[in-house]
Amino acid sequence: MSNCQCEELAQGQIALSNVCLGQLWLFEDLDAADQAALTQAARRRVYQPGQAVFRQGDPAQTLFLIKGGRVKLAKLGQDGAEIILDFRKAGDFLGENMLNDAGALPVSAVAVEPTLTCGFSRQGFERLVLERPRLGLQVIKNLSRRIDWLSSQVDSLAQVSLEQRLYQALQNVAREHGRPTEGGLAIEMPLTHEELGFLVGAHRVSITRALKSLRQAGKVLQDGRRLIVAEA
Repeated sequence: MSNCQCEELAQGQIALSNVCLGQLWLFEDLDAADQAALTQAARRRVYQPGQAVFRQGDPAQTLFLIKGGRVKLAKLGQDGAEIILDFRKAGDFLGENMLNDAGALPVSAVAVEPTLTCGFSRQGFERLVLERPRLGLQVIKNLSRRIDWLSSQVDSLAQVSLEQRLYQALQNVAREHGRPTEGGLAIEMPLTHEELGFLVGAHRVSITRALKSLRQAGKVLQDGRRLIVAEA
């Protein structure tokens, strides 16, 4: 399988997912013509760490496959504080709110490492859905799964202990983005105590104490900049 323009843009500096836009599980069972249409409409771009793929409030006009790299999804609360909602890795979608009639993105997406996106415009996607309704049905299924995942995140906030909430949040991140290693799943992207606090709704100082408790309990190991989350 060739990565075409993605390989050219990555220049060997970004590890690319073997998932391509037309082969993504979201569009499984599409025929060759549908896959070719998706590939033809694709637009590709490279983002550096800290660079916004899109900002909260921007017009929702593009849907991306993250071909390589990683981004965080965050939202500004009424008090101006950033709330991290999720992390997306190579092989994931972002920009699903392109399908929202409100027309504005409710969250920001910021690259946390060099990131290559491959996607298509709202106008192009809507044309494809009108021509091939199966595309729309598959996207609805994907959105339903994402809603279920976010609901589990909300449920974790209801747990009594901050240590339990933090451990659950770390397990979720590790399952989505971690790599198997001795002792559990390793989260190799840097996560500050402030960012962890946003995930569980706690102050940075409280996160420091909670992490210490989790390390003492053997549930979390610190290996340099990596966090290794023991599997329950």
